[in-house]
Amino acid sequence: MKPLSLTHFADAAPIAATPSADILRKASLMGVDLIDATQTAAIAALLAPGRRRVAFLNAHCANVMARDPAYAQALRSADMVLPDGIGVELGLRMTGRRLTANLNGTDLVPQMLREAARDGLSVFLFGGTPGTAERAANRLWHLAPGLRIAGTRDGFDGAADTDAAIAAINASGADIVLVAMGVPMQDLWLAQHGDRLEPRVQMGVGALFDFLAGNVTRAPAMLRRAKCEWIWRLAMEPRRMANRYLVGNFVFMARAAAYAARNGGSDALAKRAMDVVLSATALVLLMPLLLVTMAAIRLDSRGPVFFRQTRIGKDGVAFRVFKFRSMYPDAEARRAALLAQSDRAGICFKARNDPRVTPVGRLLRRTSLDELPQILNVLAGHMSVVGPRPPLPQEVAAYPARAMGRLTVKPGITGLWQVSGRADIGFDKMVDMDLAYAASRSVLLDVVLIALTFRAVASGRGAY
Repeated sequence: MKPLSLTHFADAAPIAATPSADILRKASLMGVDLIDATQTAAIAALLAPGRRRVAFLNAHCANVMARDPAYAQALRSADMVLPDGIGVELGLRMTGRRLTANLNGTDLVPQMLREAARDGLSVFLFGGTPGTAERAANRLWHLAPGLRIAGTRDGFDGAADTDAAIAAINASGADIVLVAMGVPMQDLWLAQHGDRLEPRVQMGVGALFDFLAGNVTRAPAMLRRAKCEWIWRLAMEPRRMANRYLVGNFVFMARAAAYAARNGGSDALAKRAMDVVLSATALVLLMPLLLVTMAAIRLDSRGPVFFRQTRIGKDGVAFRVFKFRSMYPDAEARRAALLAQSDRAGICFKARNDPRVTPVGRLLRRTSLDELPQILNVLAGHMSVVGPRPPLPQEVAAYPARAMGRLTVKPGITGLWQVSGRADIGFDKMVDMDLAYAASRSVLLDVVLIALTFRAVASGRGAY
């Protein structure tokens, strides 16, 4: 096995090439310690000498855990729990933690077994409907050349006699046993019987056998890379997946936020939780509107649908803001020539009859639809739903010392200035409002400002 970089691990001291799980970084979510590492480092820890019981945690697992104490204990007592899915990533971002990698089982397990094959290790597949484990084993044999399949056993008749199942697994001499009985059964079974199993790696793998056997079609690689596999699965199984991926993810995020608040959550944590829940919900609910807007922009003028621009965020850190393009492609090059025509007093340029704005762009600005892609900035943690508007670098360079106080909080999509008149308000008054918000911000104030935003958008005051 190739030596691993020390940057994968929490300690700076020299570490062996095959580290044990206890020296990997961990991130806590709802009382479960998740492995926070690259796929390479996680696999090295999985295959390192020693026995370990392994589970995966996704949003659906967390929802089951919330109502099944025995399952919750099984997860919390596992030697390694791997984060699986965008829901868990968003849940951790509520706590200000960003995962190193999403270690979903459908990608990680085949790669782990390739490494296992190179090390001469063998695997036993236990679970699935009759015939599924055999078909999955055949697929793995092609995905991981040289992998030794020690045996297979289905999760129905084959699991009915627990003693016989354990005896078959142990007699196979397998180094790794994959158990696919679904959540929560597989992890409960391993927690109860793991001490009787001889394989050193005991892993619950959910629906992996169904994917490998072709019972469930995997999403195209493009959707997997974009972390949108849920869209594909929703199309394949609309009723069940709508409950699991749409309702389930939102229920999970609400649970994660409540858990964080009960366990030492601060106003900052509550605000981040609200940001993630609101922006994720808006992204799903507004998807039809977003798609129509994208089509209108493409039909109206040449150029990209999205406009990306460097802005300055909290503590002066630069980031790329997303907006729907409302101007012609050469707008930035023409900006300097128009500065004298600004209709707003002070540093920030704004022209009521800006010739760079496209016909569709005027409608987008009037309705504030051009700002909607900043939902992605909120999810990424660069912005908040509520806060001062993010300034341009050249504007910050010209700030008086007092205005720098605007940068002590995350910029927002809406805020006190935005609901009070937007571009009709001069720079000095805008600074006063933003400093007042920074000094008195709270979740309750954010809720009030979000409610007032709907009125401000409907009136269109200062939107141009």
